[in-house]
Amino acid sequence: MNIISLNQVNHAFGGPKLLDSVSLQIESGDRICLLGRNGAGKSTLLHLLNNDSPPDSGEIIRQQGIKTAYAPQEFPEHWEGKVRSYLQRILITQGTEPHLANISVEQTLSQLDLDPEAELSTLSGGLKRRALLAAALVQDPDLLLLDEPTNHLDIAAICWLETFLLRLRKTLIFISHDRTFARNLANRIVELDRGQLQDYRCDYATFLERRHNVLNSEDRAWARLDQKLAEEEIWIRKGIKARRTRNMGRVRELHKLRDERRQRRDRTGQVRLQLETGQRSGQMVMEAKGLSFNYDENQVIDSLNLRIMRGDRIGLIGPNGSGKTTLLKILTEELQPTAGQIRHGTNLQIAYFDQLREQLDEDRSVKQNIADDHDQVIINGNPRHIYGYLQDFLFTPERARTPVRVLSGGEKNRLLLAKLFTHPANLLILDEPTNDLDMETLDLLEELLLDYQGTVLLVSHDRSFLNNVVTSSLIFNGKGKIEEVIGGYDDWLATKQQPETPQKKEKVKPSQRKERPRKLSFKEKKELESLPTQIDTLETEQTELHQRMANPDIYKEGNGSQVTALKERLQRVEIELEKAYVRWDELDQIQE
Repeated sequence: MNIISLNQVNHAFGGPKLLDSVSLQIESGDRICLLGRNGAGKSTLLHLLNNDSPPDSGEIIRQQGIKTAYAPQEFPEHWEGKVRSYLQRILITQGTEPHLANISVEQTLSQLDLDPEAELSTLSGGLKRRALLAAALVQDPDLLLLDEPTNHLDIAAICWLETFLLRLRKTLIFISHDRTFARNLANRIVELDRGQLQDYRCDYATFLERRHNVLNSEDRAWARLDQKLAEEEIWIRKGIKARRTRNMGRVRELHKLRDERRQRRDRTGQVRLQLETGQRSGQMVMEAKGLSFNYDENQVIDSLNLRIMRGDRIGLIGPNGSGKTTLLKILTEELQPTAGQIRHGTNLQIAYFDQLREQLDEDRSVKQNIADDHDQVIINGNPRHIYGYLQDFLFTPERARTPVRVLSGGEKNRLLLAKLFTHPANLLILDEPTNDLDMETLDLLEELLLDYQGTVLLVSHDRSFLNNVVTSSLIFNGKGKIEEVIGGYDDWLATKQQPETPQKKEKVKPSQRKERPRKLSFKEKKELESLPTQIDTLETEQTELHQRMANPDIYKEGNGSQVTALKERLQRVEIELEKAYVRWDELDQIQE
């Protein structure tokens, strides 16, 4: 049964239409995921459905008595006071009798496990998201509209929200770029693309297949149109003899083809990401031993031992506030540990993506944040015009001249990536880079990281992103302990859900003594102490050999014996380096 229908709705804000003669029927029981590029008009559509403003033209037909409620993407600055009082004010403002308002508020607070006496301004990010949901649900809507409900939530909170919304049994339209959230919750996908709504009455996995086919069909239709238009343009420009015998019907068809091509709205360009790896780092990138960090009396990190090797892509998974960003700052020596040691490998070049975007100057323009007042940036050793480079990240020249403070969250994240990728790096540290990015940009960022030859440390609450990118994960339990597991989020979940099988205890004969753990001999201790210096020396020589062999002059005629000697020495160094690492690992395990 249709509860809301859009009929030939048009809406714009000065530029191309965000909604261009769109029609849509929303049925009771739908859980619609609304997809589209950043800035496509998704939030605008939710506001129209919530009756916050009328469309420019067309009509929105609502079933009699239908109620909608909208939960915004950002927590409103004007929200203040205690949670219970604020919810009560919402209902009383709408004309609900006080005693009925109290009953609804208490039911909603219980449903969402919110403290009624908590001050709204002091709530954590996850609890603020629950308060936004409470403000919508307390109105008992027939249609619930959620704008990016998973933004800045940790994985546990996202999983709770999924379960809650599935049990809620309300008609739902939500905007989300979280692919796992969309896959688990949506039973229908609607995509807003170039002012048009594409309706896919299926789950998210099926949508991906159907959308691929739709875009391929569009490409073929456009190619046919362009070819026919080119042929007709050649015909119309033929000599005077051909013009005398011109078929006027064919001329009218040409005008029609021109109009069709002129009115076509090309797809928004794809972000083009490229990243310079920089110099090759040492085999061992970082090592932490007995690492601890306390904040007042709170143990954030407790006796962590960690070795990061070149090529590792490590995901950091855990609740908000569990110490993930703190560990990154300690590893990059921005913070000093309370106890323990950190050792960096050789030739380390670090690029850091900060989730708070503090590397961006909000008052300067997009262009100035990348290149100051210069017109060029150096990318992969080659100069590029700043506007051309920024267009790779979907910033038009006009947008590149605007202050950063007016950008959307997704645009700021794209800008931070653009800034990050101007610096050669062999260690990428990415602290929640996926927030606010649309799905196409997420896919491209995944591909970039999979092809990247350096090392990656990644904090993200996007389960699909973690599963697709990382080779191992550090799991933060929120009490200082950090567990290392192979694979991404689903791999950790699988190990967590496996039932533990009780081990059979072997009977020990009275004459049988329990073997004592072996300790390092004096000679082995000295060897272990000398291995880091030995490895540093070998890695430095390895780097020098690579640099000498990269010099084109060495391959000139007459230098054949020198090239052969360099190759042989490089091979010996790499063998010695591998043996040193194996020995270091052996002795280190005995010591532990």
